[in-house]
Amino acid sequence: MKSYIVIGLGRFGAEVSRRLCELGCEVLAVDNRSDLVQQISNDVTHAVVADARDKEVLRALGIRNFDCAVVAIGGSLADSVLATMNVKELGIPRVVCKAHDATHRQVLLKLGADQVVIPEQEQAIRLARSLASHNVLDYIELSSDYGIIEVPAPKSWVGKNLRELNVRAKLGVNILAVKQGKQINVSPAADYAIADKDLIVVLGDTQALEKVQKL
Repeated sequence: MKSYIVIGLGRFGAEVSRRLCELGCEVLAVDNRSDLVQQISNDVTHAVVADARDKEVLRALGIRNFDCAVVAIGGSLADSVLATMNVKELGIPRVVCKAHDATHRQVLLKLGADQVVIPEQEQAIRLARSLASHNVLDYIELSSDYGIIEVPAPKSWVGKNLRELNVRAKLGVNILAVKQGKQINVSPAADYAIADKDLIVVLGDTQALEKVQKL
C-alpha cells in the first residue's frame, strides 16, 4: 500500500486526499486549520493539525516513511515554498506540488519538486480543447504534449483495416481501442476493419491528435 502526506486541505488538497484513500492508499492529511482537518478526518487514514512550515513538526509526524508528499498550499507562495523545502530536506522520495501560476510553478521546480500542477489552468486547457474540437467526444491530457482522444471513426477510415491505415507511420498516433456500442475492442488486431459507427480511442502528441480531429 502506498502512503501519502497531503499538506493543505483546501478544495484541491481535500479532493486529492479523499480520492487517494478511495483508491486504497494510506493518507495523512495535514493543515494548520483545525476546521479543515475536522471536515476530512472521517475520509482519510489520519488527519492532523500541524504547521508544515516547521520542519521539526513534520519530522515528528514521521513523514520520512511516506512514499509521496502532495503540497497543496496554493494561496501563499512563501508557505508553499517552505513546505516544499521541508519535505524535500526530510527525504520524501516524490514531491508533487500545487501552484497558482507559472512563476510559482518555476520556483517549486527549482526547489526540486518532481511535479507541479496548476489545476485551474490545466482544467481550462482541457475544456478549451474539448470545446474547440467539435468531433472529440472525450479528451484526456497525459502531459502538456500528449493526450488521448475519443473520436467518431473518420469517414476516410471506414471500410479499411488498421494495417491499411497505418496511422502510426502516417499520423504519428496509436489506436488504443475501438468502441462498438457497449463493446470495447482493446488493442485491435491489424486486420480489424473500421466500421461506420465505431468510436476510436487514439493516443498521440498534441499536433498528431489535431491531425486526426481534422479528418
